[in-house]
Amino acid sequence: MTAYFIAVYVICIAYMILNFRYDIQMLQQNSYRIRRYYRWLEDGNFFSAWRLTDVALLFLLFSTLLNTVLASFVVAATLLVKIVVLLRRKYKKPLVFTRRVWRIYSVSGIISVAVVAAATIVSLQANADSYNPATLSLGTILLITIFSWIPVITAVALLTPVEKAINRRYYNEAASILKSMPELKVIGITGSYGKTSTKHYLNRILSEKYDVLMTPGSFNTPMGVIRTIREMMKPYNQVFICEMGAKQKGDVKEICDLVHPDAGIITAVGPMHLETFKTLENVQSTKFELADALPENGLIVVNNDFEACASRPVCNVDSKRYGVACPGGCDYRATDVRYSPQGTSFTVEGPDGFRIELETRLIGECNIANLLGAVVMAIHLEVPAERIKYAVASIEQVEHRLSIRQTPGGTTIIDDAFNSNPTGSRMAVDVLSHFKDGRRIIVTPGMIELGKEQFTLNKELGAHIGRNIDIAVIVGSYNRDAIVAGIRESGFDEQNLHIVDSFSESQTLLARLMRAGDTVLYENDLPDTFK
Repeated sequence: MTAYFIAVYVICIAYMILNFRYDIQMLQQNSYRIRRYYRWLEDGNFFSAWRLTDVALLFLLFSTLLNTVLASFVVAATLLVKIVVLLRRKYKKPLVFTRRVWRIYSVSGIISVAVVAAATIVSLQANADSYNPATLSLGTILLITIFSWIPVITAVALLTPVEKAINRRYYNEAASILKSMPELKVIGITGSYGKTSTKHYLNRILSEKYDVLMTPGSFNTPMGVIRTIREMMKPYNQVFICEMGAKQKGDVKEICDLVHPDAGIITAVGPMHLETFKTLENVQSTKFELADALPENGLIVVNNDFEACASRPVCNVDSKRYGVACPGGCDYRATDVRYSPQGTSFTVEGPDGFRIELETRLIGECNIANLLGAVVMAIHLEVPAERIKYAVASIEQVEHRLSIRQTPGGTTIIDDAFNSNPTGSRMAVDVLSHFKDGRRIIVTPGMIELGKEQFTLNKELGAHIGRNIDIAVIVGSYNRDAIVAGIRESGFDEQNLHIVDSFSESQTLLARLMRAGDTVLYENDLPDTFK
């Protein structure tokens, strides 16, 4: 019997550990911010069906329906099935086991062990007729699992002083490295969207003349920038391209206070992260923190295609404005834009008769705008025109950002799955609408983090889809009502409207629907924190 209960305990503890892993994974996707993580919990995750199953098992364990042995068997068997499900579950963004994650995991475990130990001691000291130590211990483990977010949040709170001390040490090390490189040119890039693509394009162009380091992937937070400097920067680097993300006021300034940029690009100001910014004015002031941080001899390059960019004056440094859709008032313009199956050709026109004709494999107006911003900065840093032309022609498509490929079955895939936004989504649909050989199909869950505009903007996306696309596949429930409402108002044929619960279900559907000549656009891919 002792071996039996040991096996039950092992199963219960393994299940608790796996639940902690999921909770910490969601915490990581919410940037370790307790408020954001708590909002995720409030969005149906406090009492999900998964947790309610554990509540039922807890009641069974303490009920008189079954004796302790049978009840523990049912609990262990059920949890074993759930463990298998957890181990097989695939995530779009798996947990990254950083040192911080291990610290949170360890403290959460210590808290849980202390609670179970306390419950066991109480049960042993109490009247044996009233309390069964095995039942109470197993029940405590189940209770901790049901409320696994409590130990995790508690661990984060307890570790806050430790994390601040560690971050300060890393910050000082990064600042010291930058101070030791006075000749290094630092270029900041920020914007509601387009900053990652612009960063890649600028890196490729500047590499024709300079030794360049850029923040990799989406390392656009203060700690991501610090990590890049500490782990990747070399004494011979000449240019550091620093992507600067922001979800609330002061985020860009915080990065600028560390890296002290010499120049910068503001790619866009639009309705992104309105849940935290609240207003577009707050988004604007945050993005222009980059311009405000530049020295007197600095340069800010601004995308005037966005009204919130064009209307914001810059008085402290020299500014160069660029645009594609709204070239009025711009110093640099992309003109004579021509699309072909091989990509795009266009002309950059600038002050004093400046003119350069470029060809690229990239497609979409948003990509041309991002490329134009990079070209303007390269001109400022005196990269020769011929080297700019060569670099632009050799730029590879950035994965998940309007990248295009052909399948063996004769279909075209347009992958725009990363960080969908109102402007980018509309442009992506416009790009898809130009493909005429077969049917035009879109797969999308809509857009997120738009605050009070969430429903309205997704409904507008739905209407634009309905007017331009042949088949629409709407994934998940988060934006379903808004997108479908917009599609139906456009007069779309509902036989071509498909609603599915998951991305995997959409793939099964497409396997039946697609035929040679069709073009499929994957527009956005919500993280695991959204359904």
